[in-house]
Amino acid sequence: MKQLYAMQDATDTGTLQVNVTSRLQNTPIKGATIRLSYTGEPDATLESVQTDESGQSQVLTLEAPPVEYSLDSSQENQPFSLYTIQIRAEGYQPLNISGIEIFSTIKAIQNVVLTPLDYTGRFRESIDIPVNTLFGDYPPKIEEAEIKPMEESGEIVLSRVVIPEFVVVHDGPPTDSRANDYYVRYKDYIKNVASSEIYATWPDSTIRANVLAIMSFTLNRVFTEW
Repeated sequence: MKQLYAMQDATDTGTLQVNVTSRLQNTPIKGATIRLSYTGEPDATLESVQTDESGQSQVLTLEAPPVEYSLDSSQENQPFSLYTIQIRAEGYQPLNISGIEIFSTIKAIQNVVLTPLDYTGRFRESIDIPVNTLFGDYPPKIEEAEIKPMEESGEIVLSRVVIPEFVVVHDGPPTDSRANDYYVRYKDYIKNVASSEIYATWPDSTIRANVLAIMSFTLNRVFTEW
């Protein structure tokens, strides 16, 4: 059984900067208050800061496990610390984000979008970031053939391979028709998948190879029905 890293034994540090913008016109929010705590201990505030005129917090230095943990293929020790932020700003709905992963030597950037109080659409009051797939306990991925036959024209969705602006993400197994579909910007989707499947401490060439594989897999899904 994998053990959560004991924060009191942390020997290294990473950093975190929070960018806060408004849902309307994506404008920066000055004076937003950000309360930081360990995930699982939301009432024990470690630090409280405010955003500047650019909607950015100062860069916070935070405890993290040794960098060697993220380079160990056994994945026995948790290679990141988990933090929670509570964001409050006048005229906006409050938002809590938990599960922010902080790695040794790495600067993490957490983008936050706040919703105005008079907004009538749907919005989220809290976001729980799932633990990285390399360390978390997840069901095995559905196996697929490496080479698939192309026997019917209906299997091709587009006439050519394109880089889309948005992709549709089905939040559940393909067979679950009750799961929600979300429209996500392609660049954001690639970024989020990469950050949940690899570690930022890996060598640059390793990160690039994994990102290219994620891009190739995603574009194949867009081009075909698979």
